[in-house]
Amino acid sequence: MLATALSPEVLAKYEPVIGLEVHVQLLTATKAFCGCANQFGSAPNTNICPVCLGLPGALPVLNAKAVEFATLASLALHCEVRERSIFARKNYFYPDLPKGYQISQYDKPLAEHGWIDVPTAEGSIKRIGITRLHMEEDAGKSLHEGFADSATRTYLDLNRCGTPLIEIVSEPDIRTPDEAFEYLTRLKEILLYTGVSDCNMEEGSLRCDANVSVRLKGAPKFGTKAEVKNVNSFRFVRAALEYEIERQIEVIESGGRVAQESRLWNAGEGKTYSMRSKEQAHDYRYFPEPDLPPLIVSPEFLNHTKKKLPELPEARRARMMAEYELSLKDAYTLTASREFADRFEAAAKTARNPRRVANLLLNELGGRLKALGLEQEQSPISMAGVVLAADLLDEDKISSKQLKQLFDVCFEKGEDFSDVFERERPQQITDVSAIEAMIDQVIAANPKQVEQYSGGKKTMAGFFVGQVMKASKGQANPALLNELVTKKLDG
Repeated sequence: MLATALSPEVLAKYEPVIGLEVHVQLLTATKAFCGCANQFGSAPNTNICPVCLGLPGALPVLNAKAVEFATLASLALHCEVRERSIFARKNYFYPDLPKGYQISQYDKPLAEHGWIDVPTAEGSIKRIGITRLHMEEDAGKSLHEGFADSATRTYLDLNRCGTPLIEIVSEPDIRTPDEAFEYLTRLKEILLYTGVSDCNMEEGSLRCDANVSVRLKGAPKFGTKAEVKNVNSFRFVRAALEYEIERQIEVIESGGRVAQESRLWNAGEGKTYSMRSKEQAHDYRYFPEPDLPPLIVSPEFLNHTKKKLPELPEARRARMMAEYELSLKDAYTLTASREFADRFEAAAKTARNPRRVANLLLNELGGRLKALGLEQEQSPISMAGVVLAADLLDEDKISSKQLKQLFDVCFEKGEDFSDVFERERPQQITDVSAIEAMIDQVIAANPKQVEQYSGGKKTMAGFFVGQVMKASKGQANPALLNELVTKKLDG
């Protein structure tokens, strides 16, 4: 946090302007321009070849699958895909870039003018523009720690060189850290649905840099921006932006000038630190890549790729809300991942009451998983088990209380619902005469409560229901029991 907290009145004078640059590794089997394995976690410097290393005479060959994935992502983000795009050399020197340049795209990217809709704090929907999506290759990795001599030496792992990337650059349309968080969340969700990347931030499959500036509200021009790097989670992106916005406002309020620079986020301290000045734009000396022809995306290829687009999260949520009578919040939960939504819908189609399946997943199962800090994949109760439980409830073969008890046993013993139900076999009492006999016994044993009910205290009916449920060991059919208790007491 800042040394002195800024007052709400001071913060309210300014408007943040935020743009995000997101690098996404594509989930291809091989690299962008050679046949080396595109695989995380291999022994250092084992997935490399003359093309990766830029050795004399080695020529790049574009990976067709990478083009398909990049095009698929472009379409999912509502971008206009260029029929003709150009690869370029982005020249700079860094130890983990052995060629001395990165193959990227510059003034003629693969796709432009896309957008993502995000929910706002006011409950409305805001459209965040996407300036461009272009293809490029990744650099290697410099290792600064983990070795006995890390204090004096840097190690290089070049396995990542040549990994296919797409860079997605947003318009400076984002105005709050929360909007940035929502944008990244929706972006990741869309990319996961398409299957073009695993978006694993811990492994570097998705990396984000944030450009942020502040200006007085109503001012026509943007302020001086800082680029925040080294942010490895969406939560930290939000925190870094919150800090950086306040830092810049404090600089301006104290009469200073915000420097145009790159800054590093230190998650441990909750602060950003100056990394390098960007007062002068870096001259990357872009020029067309001489060893690669222009990338032509034909209408036939584009139509072929469009057919591979899945039903995307936003459209799926809208359909499922109507089909299963879900709230927006519940629809977000059920569509959090394509795989989970697919499993739910496949199971729901086999159930007597799909809406009840959704309720059990969201409440009974979801509540237990959340309390234990578990993911859906770690649930002992399978999707088929949830369907069985829903059907038993729907057929009045078990009560809600019995279901809760069975679910508790499933989690205690780590067993699926079908196994627990077969072993326990709780029976619900639906015989009218049997329930009436128990009601008569409870009424006879509680004359004072009967008198209170007769005197107008109708809520006492709940007392009798509870006593009969206790006598039946929770097996009396609740709906039938409530009906018969009221009938007996009013009779």
